[in-house]
Amino acid sequence: MTDYDPPWHAIIRADEIPETGRRVELVADDTVRAKAAEAAGVVSIPRLRAEFDLTRKGDGIRVSGRVLATIEQTCVVTLEPIMNEVEEAIDITAVPADQLPITAQDAAADIDSQDCEPMIDGGVDLGAVATEFLILEIDPYPRKGGAVFADQSEPARPSSPFDVLAKLKR
Repeated sequence: MTDYDPPWHAIIRADEIPETGRRVELVADDTVRAKAAEAAGVVSIPRLRAEFDLTRKGDGIRVSGRVLATIEQTCVVTLEPIMNEVEEAIDITAVPADQLPITAQDAAADIDSQDCEPMIDGGVDLGAVATEFLILEIDPYPRKGGAVFADQSEPARPSSPFDVLAKLKR
């Protein structure tokens, strides 16, 4: 199995974040949106942006913000193209790998560590974080408004005791 390489990268190192914090806004270009659409299994992503507020937290980085996108998908009922809006909140802490909880029990004991991500080269990859949260929020079974699956098969006749006799008559 190969490691997943996210389609969007924007690494901010901890030493680039002042004590007062830092605001970062990212807007994906055409290439990133095309790769993100492929990774997410959707038709296209015409709009993809993310907003982050970064603060230092010990040796780590607290990342809060949101990812916003317009997603083009195919309706699972009508097979027509539909556009869906995604807005997902993000709230994680990136910490050095040696500070990650070792077991699920460790994570459960420390509420702050439940949404921990490992730092990458002393920072956090905001593009990868935005892509991950985007993909998790996409509806895997999108439906066009008012679309209802209707069974197109022939309605079953009610069975009766005479059906067996009718077969014998042939």
